[in-house]
Amino acid sequence: MEDTQRPRSCKQGILQCLIVMFAWKAVSGQIHYSIPEEVHKGSFVGNIAKDLRMDGKQLSDHGLRIVPNVGMIQYFALNVNNGHLQTSERIDREKICGEVEKCILTFQVLLESKLKLYGVEVEITDLNDNAPHFPVGEQELEISEGSLPGFLVSLPEAQDPDLGINSIQSYQLTGSGHFSLDVQIGPNGIRNTELVLEKPLDREEQSAYDLILTATDGGDPVRSGTAQIKVKVLDANDNAPVFTQPVYEVSVKENIPKGSTIVTISATDLDEGINGEVKYTLKNPTALDFPMFLLNSTTGEITLTGNLDYEESSFYEFEVQAKDGGRLSARTKVIIFIADLNDNAPELAITFANNAILENSPPGTVIAILNVRDRDSGVNGEVTCTVPNNLPFQLKKSIDNFYSLVTHDALDREEVSAFNITVTVSDHGMPPLSTATVIALHILDTNDNPPLFEERDYTFYSAENNPRGSLIFSLKANDADWEENARILYSIIEDRTSNSLLSSYLSINSETGVVYALSSFDYEDFREIQFQVKAEDGGSPPLSSNVSVTLFILDQNDNAPEILYPSPPTDGSTGIELAPRSSEPGYLVTKVVAVDADAGQNAWLSYQLTKATEPGLFTVGLHTGEIRTARFFLEKDTLKQTLVVLVKDNGQPPLSASVTVTIVLADNIPDILSDLSSISAPVDPQSDLTFYLVLAVAFVSCLFFTFLLALLAVRLHRWRTSQLFDSGSLKFSSVPVSQFVGIDGVRAFLHSYCHEVSLTADSRKSQFNISKANYSNALSKPQSCEVSDSMLSSEDLNLKNGDPILIQVSQ
Repeated sequence: MEDTQRPRSCKQGILQCLIVMFAWKAVSGQIHYSIPEEVHKGSFVGNIAKDLRMDGKQLSDHGLRIVPNVGMIQYFALNVNNGHLQTSERIDREKICGEVEKCILTFQVLLESKLKLYGVEVEITDLNDNAPHFPVGEQELEISEGSLPGFLVSLPEAQDPDLGINSIQSYQLTGSGHFSLDVQIGPNGIRNTELVLEKPLDREEQSAYDLILTATDGGDPVRSGTAQIKVKVLDANDNAPVFTQPVYEVSVKENIPKGSTIVTISATDLDEGINGEVKYTLKNPTALDFPMFLLNSTTGEITLTGNLDYEESSFYEFEVQAKDGGRLSARTKVIIFIADLNDNAPELAITFANNAILENSPPGTVIAILNVRDRDSGVNGEVTCTVPNNLPFQLKKSIDNFYSLVTHDALDREEVSAFNITVTVSDHGMPPLSTATVIALHILDTNDNPPLFEERDYTFYSAENNPRGSLIFSLKANDADWEENARILYSIIEDRTSNSLLSSYLSINSETGVVYALSSFDYEDFREIQFQVKAEDGGSPPLSSNVSVTLFILDQNDNAPEILYPSPPTDGSTGIELAPRSSEPGYLVTKVVAVDADAGQNAWLSYQLTKATEPGLFTVGLHTGEIRTARFFLEKDTLKQTLVVLVKDNGQPPLSASVTVTIVLADNIPDILSDLSSISAPVDPQSDLTFYLVLAVAFVSCLFFTFLLALLAVRLHRWRTSQLFDSGSLKFSSVPVSQFVGIDGVRAFLHSYCHEVSLTADSRKSQFNISKANYSNALSKPQSCEVSDSMLSSEDLNLKNGDPILIQVSQ
């Protein structure tokens, strides 16, 4: 019967493989397909590209692929050319799911272009590909002839891995009218078959019966299996063993050691002697069950011989037969439930990972996709994924056991340039087990930091007269960015003097920030330069910052003192100052006025008398330049006193200038003439006195008329000069006021003295009236005073000694 149904079954199976009925639906991101088991490798399951609404021509651009499950066999493959989901292995529902009614294989599909996961469920439907079969093809039973009708004997149970209608549906017994079948359906759906004695047996008539037990399933086509039952008729042993429990159920932990007693079964027999001795045997032991347990045939103890693992099998079920010495038997079931322990650490696999991201990546940027799995069940199989709280990352669960590692806060490469993210997966068992992995992430730089100078503004100093090309100062800016974003270029962008001055005096090295002098500085031209330096990085777009720089020029002692009064003679003459003979000690004769173009201590002037006709007669103020009398004049003092005054600054080394001052000791100008004549023309006792007197009178007369003409010309010239002075003003614009400050800090003022000279005609004498004018500041108030007959030229005053005498109107 089985042989006749097999061709028909194969044809229908092939037809079912060719015509695949599938349907899909999306529920919470899940795609559902359904295929029968035993389809050929490469069979079509579904069009994932179409179900995800993707263009099949551009499928390779989307990066669609199946994410392999950790530690699982991959039964499906994705055709990247057309987006079809196909089988990659032969699928046996009974091998994969066992007795589970609904067999579903799940996996995930990753769309790399969107970093999105889709769950896929493939339901494996059952085919009637397994015929019922009995563990033992021939069963031998012994029944006492004394057994009454209705006596029951348990028959072997057929096995069919298929489910539902494809599993065993009925039993049939043929071969003798003395026996019938009693089929009982238990609470778990299992059919228990027992042989029922319908008529009394007589061993003398027939000592054995050959019966055929047929088990039939409800599939299409119908499959069946048979077992031969040989019944031997024994002499009267009318009591069979009876178990204390119809079913023995026990629960043990999966870590129970080998050799432990699992359960002890017990059966009793009311017979005596050999008919009452009970022996226990395992019935229908499978290849999996047999090495795991050992049954003591005498005591009924079942001990563990292997290692239990809940993940491999959550329970074990087998039959134990008790047979007495009269060969009567009874059966019971033993069900051993395995209690799960937390003996499997979670498994963690990185499905996708980015090793580097930009520091300006927005929160929520996907860094990695993780797949976790725990082989335990219940609470022991529940897992939690965590990352350290002090890191700017978090884990988000996507679907099933997939997590996405994303950024949580803004990143800053300048604070942390790389992260080692430790992802820890812990289960909820007691004690919990965990697995950790480290994901290395580098932060790529963006140009988000401008260059910053070390100071808010800079002040530098440089001495004047510096050599061309010399290094003046250097600036330094720092950029917290990296590589090209931190490469800084320097430039001068602004100055507060003039462009021509800055460009001709300063230059900056664009890479080092060193500022060089293009020409020599002169403190007397300018004293400071203010400008700005710009630091710009090499980012895109570039960032920059400015800093104000002030360069002060330091003075050097490169200018000697300049004497303003007495002014240097232009015609070879020497100015004369009058000192009345009646002057008291401390009388102010005149004042030497000098300035220095330098500044500071380089412009601090000191005056000292280096040479004098009569040492000790005059003194010079150290800081004022005032020439005063030191004592009363004596008759023996020389009329003409020549003083050399040295003016020296306080620089290093000091510079100096000198001036010669001529002082005549006389109360008025006629005294000068008479005194100078007596000094310069000594009487020769051997000369003819009369001759010289006549010659002198003639010479004086000629000289007088010449003097009148010259005086008239000089007065006319002075008058015209005074008119020019009155029309303009004298400005010392090139001389700073600070140059007049002496070392004692007191401003030196220049005083001008105006003398009016009037001449009256006389036979031998000329009378001069001298009046001293008020003091005035000659520098601060450039006002000239009118002078009448204030200058006696050397031509008009021709003395015998031949020295020209010039009377200057001065301080």
